[in-house]
Amino acid sequence: MRIRTVTAATTLAVLFSSAALAAAPAYADTTALLPVKSLGDIVVDGTHQQVFISDPVNGKIVVTDYSGTVLKQLTTNLSGVSGLELSADSGTLYAAVQDLDAIAVIDTATDTETTRYTVGDKPRSVALAGGKLWFGYGGAAAGNIGSVDLTGDHAVALNQDNSWYQAPVLDAAPGSGTLVAGAPGQSPVELASYDVSSGTATKLAGTRDAGSNLGDLQVTPDGKDVVVASGAPYYHQVFKTSDLNEDGKYTSTAYPNSVAIAPDGTVAGGSFAWYDPDVYIFHPGSSEAVRTYDFPNTGNTSGADTLADAGLAWAPDGSRLFAVTYNSEDVYSLREYDSPGRAATTLTVNAPASATRGKQLTVTGTLSSTTALPAGAQVTVVRTDLDSPAGKALPAVTVKADGTYSFTDTPPAGGKVTYTVSYAGDGEHTAASAKDTVDVSRAKPALTLNNNGKVYAYGKDVKFTAHLGTTYKNRTVELWADPAGSDKPNKLAKSGKVDSHGNLSVVLDLKRDTKVTAKFAGDARWQPRSVSSTVGAKVSVSMAVSRQYKSKKAWGQTYSYFHKTKNPLFTTKMPYYRGRAQRFDFQVYYQGTWYADTSKYFALATSGVSQVEFTGNHKGDVGWRFRVRSDYIDGASGDTVNSTTYGAWKYFTFTS
Repeated sequence: MRIRTVTAATTLAVLFSSAALAAAPAYADTTALLPVKSLGDIVVDGTHQQVFISDPVNGKIVVTDYSGTVLKQLTTNLSGVSGLELSADSGTLYAAVQDLDAIAVIDTATDTETTRYTVGDKPRSVALAGGKLWFGYGGAAAGNIGSVDLTGDHAVALNQDNSWYQAPVLDAAPGSGTLVAGAPGQSPVELASYDVSSGTATKLAGTRDAGSNLGDLQVTPDGKDVVVASGAPYYHQVFKTSDLNEDGKYTSTAYPNSVAIAPDGTVAGGSFAWYDPDVYIFHPGSSEAVRTYDFPNTGNTSGADTLADAGLAWAPDGSRLFAVTYNSEDVYSLREYDSPGRAATTLTVNAPASATRGKQLTVTGTLSSTTALPAGAQVTVVRTDLDSPAGKALPAVTVKADGTYSFTDTPPAGGKVTYTVSYAGDGEHTAASAKDTVDVSRAKPALTLNNNGKVYAYGKDVKFTAHLGTTYKNRTVELWADPAGSDKPNKLAKSGKVDSHGNLSVVLDLKRDTKVTAKFAGDARWQPRSVSSTVGAKVSVSMAVSRQYKSKKAWGQTYSYFHKTKNPLFTTKMPYYRGRAQRFDFQVYYQGTWYADTSKYFALATSGVSQVEFTGNHKGDVGWRFRVRSDYIDGASGDTVNSTTYGAWKYFTFTS
């Protein structure tokens, strides 16, 4: 049902596994959605780096690359397509098509069907052994085994063993003359092994001790054993192919339903497990897993995604394991795991939370794995800080026999200092990396900014000077100006190195209250720092008087003279801001003192103009002295973007 080919390159990789794995490039595990509603079988074509997945419900074969990207969907008349097998050179894919009583032959270079073999009723599985293509076929109470001669006229030989209740699942080791068959879904599970080296199936052994509800089986690469995944017992059983006597077990979890064996003998045992790890990785002959995988929950129930029956397959070079999973919504995914045959390695790093620059600190940690690490294993250390943002390699550290390690270092730079510790991995263990960060002290620099609290006339050009004291390498200061009002953003006014006196200046045209901030970003020995000065800016305000018949100097001021029949008009001009109003002050002179009569706010037009007319019967005002002015009162005039500003008094009187 799966690829069994061991190419020359794969053989070399197995012989020199430590060197090959250490030099192999790192990949990332991937997950991709599959356009399927069921799984019949999965095989991996290493030559073209593609994965074939059969979907009996939809009657198609989906072809993806190693990352799960769909390359093609073979959908032409493949109703009930189930078991898959690749030729020894990976050039041909054989697919059992149950509803058509046929085996489809597909060219893997073009992913197109080239021919079909008409075989017995409802072929379920296919396997290459003894120079022939074997298939399990037959409906209920009519299970059987047949073969196709792949030479000459592709003769089909049926009725090789009609003792099966239904079409059995078949498997064989690459180049082997031994075929193993199992009854899917049967309880107890029936197994049988056959010698097919002569071209016909001669039964070697049979057993009914293979648990219940067979989900999958696979023969080991040496042909000596078959590993069985049945719903019960709650482990993966191992039987000798010669006599089907028990030959060990792989300890997994409840409801085993899938098994895949890499060319070097590494076993992946999968189970239907909602709340336990789903896939267990075993070294050949070792019953304890060296690594496990637990699928995430992408559905809407408490249980995680589950492995499809017969849903595991290895890449031919053993570098990747593929798993077909589905969630509670019957959404299928292809999950790809890199270097699954190596035991997972865990690395920890513990550095002090804080330290003093220039003083020695100690970093400790542990390196552990599910299998023993090689003696003298070393971890590399890289220190990243403000002086070495790209990282500086420190001496490698040897791990002690108990898995602990420690090293000392004197950080030359302050700020956040990160120690990244890495284990490169080996032929039996994955790489691992971890890091921890230390807050290393830095001195506080002197930084000042002038003008705080001062108030200036509208439009005044004001020079702001920041002074920076002693630092290490960084002598750059930024000056930011943040005018009052939400419509004016905080902007960088100037950035540059301070002069030889430590100063950096900028001139700002002040038209609003403004917060000016000097910022120093810090360096490897001095902290970042910022200081601010908030200054006020008055408004410009002017008042024009109109409708008078004359103006002249009187009582020490310039007075406007109005006939008693005229209403004076006072026109105020000041910078406009949304919702702004001017305060109009009116006073009258009596016996040597000016008395406030009234103050009232009048809105500014968008042009910044506000006109106030002094109305009424002015007969009684004749001879009296009056004065008016326009003011901006911070907060009371409708906004707070300027400082309070009082306009100049305008004097007037009435005559007959």
